[in-house]
Parts: sequence; structure tokens; C-alpha cells
Amino acid sequence: MATKTPRVRAKSKPNAAHAQSEQAQQSTLAPLRAPAAAAIVFVAAGAVLVLEILAVRLLAPYVGLTLETTTSIIGAVLLGIAVGAGVGGRLADRTNPRNLVIGLLIGGGLLALLTTPIVRWIGPSASEGGTLGALEVTFAALVPVAAVLSAISPTVAHWQLRDLRASGSIVGGLSAWATAGALVGTFGTGFVLVPLLPVSTSVLAVGLLLIGAGIVLGGYTHVLRSAAIGLAVLVTAGFGVLTATAQSPCQAETRYHCVRTEGAPPGAAGRYLILDRGYNSYVDLEDPGNLGSFRYTRWIAEVVKQIRPGSPLRAVFVGGGGFTLPRWLQAKRPRSSSNVLEVDPQLRDDAAQDPLEQTARSEAVELLYAALDELDPEKRAAFVLAELEEMTIAEVALAVGANVHTVASRVKAG
Repeated sequence: MATKTPRVRAKSKPNAAHAQSEQAQQSTLAPLRAPAAAAIVFVAAGAVLVLEILAVRLLAPYVGLTLETTTSIIGAVLLGIAVGAGVGGRLADRTNPRNLVIGLLIGGGLLALLTTPIVRWIGPSASEGGTLGALEVTFAALVPVAAVLSAISPTVAHWQLRDLRASGSIVGGLSAWATAGALVGTFGTGFVLVPLLPVSTSVLAVGLLLIGAGIVLGGYTHVLRSAAIGLAVLVTAGFGVLTATAQSPCQAETRYHCVRTEGAPPGAAGRYLILDRGYNSYVDLEDPGNLGSFRYTRWIAEVVKQIRPGSPLRAVFVGGGGFTLPRWLQAKRPRSSSNVLEVDPQLRDDAAQDPLEQTARSEAVELLYAALDELDPEKRAAFVLAELEEMTIAEVALAVGANVHTVASRVKAG
């Protein structure tokens, strides 16, 4: 008796046709040129590291410069990189990588522009939340943008890849360029952007660079039409306004600190100098002898009082801050000299422009004018040209029509 072999009907795979169409589309898509691919991953990876370092400065006024803050920032960026690399690779296998790269560049730029407003909005509440507050604001500001930008590298690799035999060199080369971008972003931020520009300006520049790269690539590949480019520019302008107008807690930004001042309690004439989130100094410009409520300044002052009482001193201060102690020493020992070793040049320069310093300079100028008035016209002219205008004796002699020896004696007498 013949047995019938049952027919097994193959299950239909609804995604098979879609996958085949994507593969066909990928095969007809022109590969991205190596220089363009390298530039894209270089910029994307560099932007992630720039934002990571700038986040330290953005968060410091709210959650301080602590180990927890730094750990939160590094962890948030690493989480974003991991999520972006994984999700970006899967999306690149299922969509048009060219369109995806363009979208990721523009989307990453828009998220970068939102970094500053997010920190400014959430920061005040996060400052009261301790470690959890630091995690909240850090993850909200950094994870999305790091994930989107980190999805670019696997997408670019998929776009370039045509032959599995070249996969190692393509992936390795792109990884090298991404690492180079991260290095340039790290050193460029620390040594160039932070010293020269406010943090919000640097963040704005990063976002505009990414969006501009996406628009240029979209226009060059004819993916973005005029209407889409116009919409991208309009949205960018709106996000840029948010970034530029987000209220900063800093009255000034130096190379190292967010600087602001706060009024002292009622009845006190001074003000507190606050660096990032910490109260650094108490400054009373009307009464430099008032050391305020900081115990360490009082302890130092008590020790100084025991050293050669009543005599001027030569002092070296390690750290300036509000220059409270140098002012106190000058007020208590008028002929003392102070050498302040302050790492932040802007704090040093600002202290040099305070009213007390300006008053001292004005008094010195008045004394100089009074002394010059007592000299006869010939000696006064020789002294001013030689000492104030820094002319040589020969040049002064030529200017006043006298011989060198006579001019030298006039200058010496002055």
C-alpha cells in the first residue's frame, strides 16, 4: 500500500519581502566616500566628548564639582554610547543608511541645543536632590544626545560596506577616525573652548555644526528638498533661541569657575563670593578689616597678628578667591606687600579692578603729580620723558635740546 507523504506548507514570512527590498535598495545606493565617512564619524564622536566636558561646567553651579557629579556625567555618556551603537546598528540594517545618517546628524544637533536649557530647567530642583538629583539632570541632558550621535558610526559603516572582505578595514578605519574626533574634542574643549567662550556659546556652536553638516549632506545627496531644509533651519532657530536665552546662574564664567556674588545677611555690608556652588570668600569693600564669618580667615588672621606686631609684612597667599586676607593685611599693616598665587587669572584681574585697588592707584597718581609740581620745568620735563615715557637719555637730550650729561643730572635730581 502506497503511503502518501504529507506536504508541508512553508510559512510565509512577511518581513522577507521588506528585507529583500531593503537589500536591493542598499545595493543600488552609492557608497559613501571614505573622506566623507571619516569626517562624519570624526565630528559626531568629537561632539559627544565636547558635550561631556562642557556638562561638567554646566552642572557645577547646581550640583557642585564632586565625584558623584563626574561619575554621573561619565556614566550617562557611556550609557548613551552603548544604546546608540546598538540601536543604530539595528536601524542601519533595516532602513536607508543615507537617510538615517542625515536624520541622526540633524537630530543630534537639535538635542545638543537642548542640553543647556534642560540643565537650566532641571538644575535648580536637582540641587536639592543630592546624588539622585545629579543623576536626574545628567541623564536627562546627556543620554539622548549621546545615543543619537553614537548611532552615526555603525550607520556610516553599513553605508560604506559593500564587500565583507573589506569589513575589517572599514570598521577599523571608522573607529580610528571616531577616536581621533573624541581626542580632538577632549583637548579642544579643555584648552580652547572653555578658556575662550562661555559654556552656552560652545554648546550652541556644537549643535549648529551638527545640524549644518546634516543639512549639507542632505542637500548634496538630494535627500532634503528646499522645504525640508527650510523647516530644519526654522526649528534650529527656535532651539537656538532657547539655548541662548536660558538663564545662567553665573554672573561671570572664568576658565575654572562659575562666579557669582550674594548679599550678606542684614546688618552686614559685605558680600559672599560663590564659585560654582561653594561659598568661597566674604568681601567687605567698605571695611577690609572685616573678615566675615569664615573661620579659616579668622584663624589665619590671629596667627598673622602674632608676627612682628605693628610692622609691615611680606606675605605669600596660596589662592586668592575674593582676596579677603590680602586686603585685610593691607588695611592692618599699611606698608605690607602681598604676593597672591591665584590659578584663575580672571579672578586675579577682577580683584585688581576692585574699588580699594582703584583708590590706592588714584592716591599714588595724586602723590606723583604733587611731587612733579615741586620740580622746576626743566627737571620735570626730563623726568617725565625718561621715567614715564621710558625714553632713553639720548632721546630726551635730543627732545629738550640739552646735552646728555645735563639731562642725566636733571633726571637723577628728579
